[in-house]
Amino acid sequence: MNTNLFDLFEAAATETELNTFQDTIRKGGFTSFRLFIDGFRERLKRCEDNDMANMRRLVTLAKKLFPQPQLFSPAWAQIWDEYELIVTYKQTVLETVPADQRDGEWQIILDNPYTNSDLICYPGLSFLEGAYMFAYFRTDLKNNEYIRLQKIQHVIMAFGSERAESAGKEQ
Repeated sequence: MNTNLFDLFEAAATETELNTFQDTIRKGGFTSFRLFIDGFRERLKRCEDNDMANMRRLVTLAKKLFPQPQLFSPAWAQIWDEYELIVTYKQTVLETVPADQRDGEWQIILDNPYTNSDLICYPGLSFLEGAYMFAYFRTDLKNNEYIRLQKIQHVIMAFGSERAESAGKEQ
């Protein structure tokens, strides 16, 4: 199947087109639904300020067409709630950071200071990647966990191999 199922969904303008899309997914079962929600997730990653109202509408429409996604897989029982939260949290990030301050490198940090679990860091992100990841991880924060999206202003990097090379040159 070479056609992006989410693109077909997004392009469906009439009730007939939506019904045809719904039938296509139902007939395709697990695989078709998986491709559809994967395409949906990719679109959520790319959406920007002016796309948010449309994304909210598309989640509502998908929820109407497939009110029981767990019929395709129990793992997807809450997929529409997750996508609604991603839209909400991503919109909050987009509204918080002005467009003229989004360039450069961003990173996500996840931590729970009251456990001995590892701090998780995702560096080297574009703003839109960081906004999506913030929204994605924000949907499932546990008690005492926190998430940070932050812009990197200065970076000093070194690699372990540099130390070995420079030590060899000094001798």
